[in-house]
Amino acid sequence: MSEFRRPSLPGAALFEAMTSDADPAELAAAGHRIANLLVRGPLDAGDEALVERVIHLADEEGLSIIAELWSHAASETIAGALWRLYVLREWVHRQPDQAAREFAAGRAFSPVHEVLAGVVEPPGPHEVVTLVDTVVRGILGSAFDVALDRAAAFAHLVGVGRGHVDDGDARSGAKLVDMAHQLRRAAAAERAGTLH
Repeated sequence: MSEFRRPSLPGAALFEAMTSDADPAELAAAGHRIANLLVRGPLDAGDEALVERVIHLADEEGLSIIAELWSHAASETIAGALWRLYVLREWVHRQPDQAAREFAAGRAFSPVHEVLAGVVEPPGPHEVVTLVDTVVRGILGSAFDVALDRAAAFAHLVGVGRGHVDDGDARSGAKLVDMAHQLRRAAAAERAGTLH
């Protein structure tokens, strides 16, 4: 293990390299480092500058550019958990009516998950968008595990609900329930101090 070192970012060219033929391993390492900084916070002035640059990029270009770095990360990593939160949030923002309908249908079958998700009455499109945004904003706080548990409960409810609505797609509902399990395992890893 003497050769192990913390992965570093490929310098100022990180974001420019994302659009070129950059080494996928370097991009993955950069994605993991950014994810850790966003959740754990900066450790030094260099980290603070990187966080500011990431936030500026997200504001100017959208979070999708940064989230793409997390898209292949394992589910029980910070980057993998952030990718799942990002996907869930993007879907809810694009299809709030469907999300609200499936969320409401899932509530009848999983009341425990309803409580964990932090349900707002009534769960219309606006309320569901607000709920997901609240969960995702929690990633910058000290209770990352709670944000992951709440997102898992939300994904579980929507997945179950999707299988019960008239035009529901049971297969994609099952994928949402799988995502919920992945988020739940990430939350458990966070509590155990093993989520990196």
